[in-house]
This record gives sequence, C-alpha cells and structure tokens, in this order.
Amino acid sequence: MLKRTIFTLVLLVSSFAVYSQNLQLHFDPRHALHGDKISEKNYFTATFEIFKPDKWGSTYMFVDLDFNQSRGNIGTMYLEISRDLKLGKSPVMAHVEFNGGVGNAKNFGFSIANAYLVGPSYSTNIKGVNLGTYLVYKYNAFEKVSNDVQWTVTWGTNLFNNKVTLSGFLDLWTQNKNTTHGAGPSGKHFVLLTEPQFWYNVTPNLSFGTEIEISNNFINATDGSHLNEPYINPTIAAKWNF
Repeated sequence: MLKRTIFTLVLLVSSFAVYSQNLQLHFDPRHALHGDKISEKNYFTATFEIFKPDKWGSTYMFVDLDFNQSRGNIGTMYLEISRDLKLGKSPVMAHVEFNGGVGNAKNFGFSIANAYLVGPSYSTNIKGVNLGTYLVYKYNAFEKVSNDVQWTVTWGTNLFNNKVTLSGFLDLWTQNKNTTHGAGPSGKHFVLLTEPQFWYNVTPNLSFGTEIEISNNFINATDGSHLNEPYINPTIAAKWNF
C-alpha cells in the first residue's frame, strides 16, 4: 500500500467517470507470515484515493493510514500526490510527484523521507489492457541525500463484464545504501516494489480482493535496520468506490 501510481487509476477510471475516489481497507497479516522480524503484529491499513482530470492533465493523490500501534491506534501516515501535465498534442506527458509521511515506533516519532520525482510519462491501451510507464529523476531527501532514477510500469484491465478488475504497478529505483552521514556501506543498490491487485466487483461500488506486496531491498526490520532480501505480503481487502 506504500505505493500507488497515477496511470492505473487514470486509465481504469476514464472508462467509468470523469472524477473518482475510493476508500480501501486492507488486513495485512505480515506478522503471521514473517514473525517479529518485520512487524510485531498484524494490522489494518486504510487507503483513500482520489483522481481528477482537467484540460491541462490530471491529478492523483492517496493517503495510507496504518493502524499498527497498541489498541489499533494509527502508527504511520504516508502520502503521495502526483500531477501529469499535457505537452501540447504529444502522447508523452510531464510527470511530477511528491512522496512523504510520518510515523511512530517504540514510543519515538520518525519521518518517512520526502521524495521528489520528475520526468516523462506515457500510457496506452493494448487489446483492452491499459498500460502506463514513466522514467523519472528521483530526489530522496535522506539525511545523506540520494539522487536516483526510478522506472515505473502500471497495468489495469476489467474482465468478465467488469466483475473482475486486475491492476497494479512495478517500481524499480536506485538508492544510496547508506542514507546517513555515519559509517556504512558506500554505493547504491536497486529497490524493487510491485503490488498487483485482484478485485471482485460485487457491485459498481463494492469490491473485495487482495493486494500482494512483493519487494526486495524495501522493508525495514522492527529494529530499524534495512533488510536486503525479498518479501511477499498479501492482504485481504475491501474497497468502496464513491
């Protein structure tokens, strides 16, 4: 849930409405799957998404709230907001994006480092499958700033008379191995994150399904250390389209 991209929503929504927003609730059983190493408990995540096109392009935003603290209190809030700008009649658009957030762990607060992204984007439809991609410069505002490149691809399609929706994204970006000015490894590594979603649409408003987070070099351990290994974290989810 830590990553949504504009193209999937742009292309899926464009066939239904000019303006769209939805609320999702995910049950994340990562503690049951991986133990205390990456999470001390299973928890719920609420996601609110909104997409709005206009004559200059489109705006997309989402907010994730993780209810991962004691008694189900909110422990993490993460925000992404992006804008695609039309470039005349060109099929290529300009993509600008901001990511950031705050959280609480073991009774101390922390910030999720801001990221600023800019570059070209492109989307198309191939036999009913909506595809999008962008390649951007990414400024990661860690304690030790990381200047990086990110490539994203997205997909989305509706099947069986719109009863099933398949969507998702794949991100691949570079990042400093050492994000502070202290001692640590030098150089960069690649981070992979993909989150395919599968939805059964009970009605045009109500859907049930799952989001499967597959990542490598992305997750931090509960002690704050970086885990350089792959993880798969599926959710059980419900979605309401307003």
